[in-house]
Amino acid sequence: MLRHVTQGLALGALLAVTAAAPAQAKTIKVAIGHQSMCTDTYTAGIVVKELKLLEKHLPKTGKYKDVDYDISWADYSSGGPITNQMMANKLNIGVMGDYPLIVNGAKFQATDSLRTYYVAGTGYNLKGSGNAIVVPVKSDLYKIGDLEGKEVSTPVGSAAWGMLLKAAQDNNIKFQLKNQSPAVGAANIAAGKIDAHSDFCPWSEIMEFRGTGRKIYDGSEAGVPYLHGVVVRKDLADDYPEVVQAFIKAVYDAGKWIKEDPIRATDLMEKWTGVEKEVLYIYFSKGGHLSLDPTIKPAWTEALKFDHTVLVKEKAIPPLDFGDWITEKYIRAAYKDMGVDYDKDKAAVVDPVEANAGLPNEIWHARDGIKAYATLPEFLGAIAKFRATGAKINSTYVYDKETGLKLFGKTAFWVVTPKGEFATFLRRGEAEKYAGTIDGKVITFEDAIGMKSS
Repeated sequence: MLRHVTQGLALGALLAVTAAAPAQAKTIKVAIGHQSMCTDTYTAGIVVKELKLLEKHLPKTGKYKDVDYDISWADYSSGGPITNQMMANKLNIGVMGDYPLIVNGAKFQATDSLRTYYVAGTGYNLKGSGNAIVVPVKSDLYKIGDLEGKEVSTPVGSAAWGMLLKAAQDNNIKFQLKNQSPAVGAANIAAGKIDAHSDFCPWSEIMEFRGTGRKIYDGSEAGVPYLHGVVVRKDLADDYPEVVQAFIKAVYDAGKWIKEDPIRATDLMEKWTGVEKEVLYIYFSKGGHLSLDPTIKPAWTEALKFDHTVLVKEKAIPPLDFGDWITEKYIRAAYKDMGVDYDKDKAAVVDPVEANAGLPNEIWHARDGIKAYATLPEFLGAIAKFRATGAKINSTYVYDKETGLKLFGKTAFWVVTPKGEFATFLRRGEAEKYAGTIDGKVITFEDAIGMKSS
């Protein structure tokens, strides 16, 4: 029998989690901390919750035959508070990004007896895209070096905070760091009240889509993969390993559901989260930023170890025994039960440069949906024709020539060649460099459309 507890942040004393639960307890409480405003956690958060995928997989036979499940979901704006609630025994499963994950593991290992396990991923971007530093759209700042001495805000403890620290270390710059939640930071960018704000997925794209912010540094410049995952309290995992396996099966199903029909998925996720579907599409569509994959790859372990060294330099984290913290025990058992080849999935890595080569550019027509165009001239010509008829266009998508990352057409840096061909870039510096090599010039999106409007 399944029984749900009221959702939300006010878990309070209601959630006396499983630590003290005897093996034959009739009620197992599963309290999950997730982030409905962090796209890369959706396959272990909002999608599992709304589609009731955990309930589908929870064990109901054997020692679980007479068990009741109390399932609760608590929504947070970043990963740090989830760790705090897990340490307070209010939550026993947490979903968060790379830097918060290692802080979670290290904080638990700093105690005498409490521990968590990193048991599965949710998704990744091999290039590190997802985090970004954004400035007000009219700002005269264009590169990370311009932030010297400026006011920069970020949700301290988040993945974006970790990326910001690494960017500062890599570029030897110092700025005034302020702790601001994603919503506050985005509002301050829109109002021009902060020089820059560093945030995680999809806040940068939200600001770009709404026309309030402009990226000056993308996580891909950090040179480290960006990933999210699932941590579980040791007492839950030890007492009820089949429940942890059920959660991982739900994560797998959530990713499969999104990949089956990204348009359906983004439409529903917009209703569940309030994030515009056009923003979600840049993450979850074919060629999007996010590769949905729960497996724990060796490269992810190395990335997390590297992230730990970044925080050690800032004296912002205790030691972490990765061998004790990361375990494939539960995900391997889950994949075996599902009849899925874990090692095959684990070996597969999506590189946007290779995977997105040749993918068509896209226009999201408000009435007719997504339309694809093989070349940039065809894409620009179609926009010009739509505009001439008064048709509404929700959004447009192109690809960065350097990294293969999907971009909004309106925020890309465009280069036109002497022959009238086009290329698109994420960063202005690379666009200018390319233009210099071909005797071309950097132009705006509107300029490019104008060249195909005749």
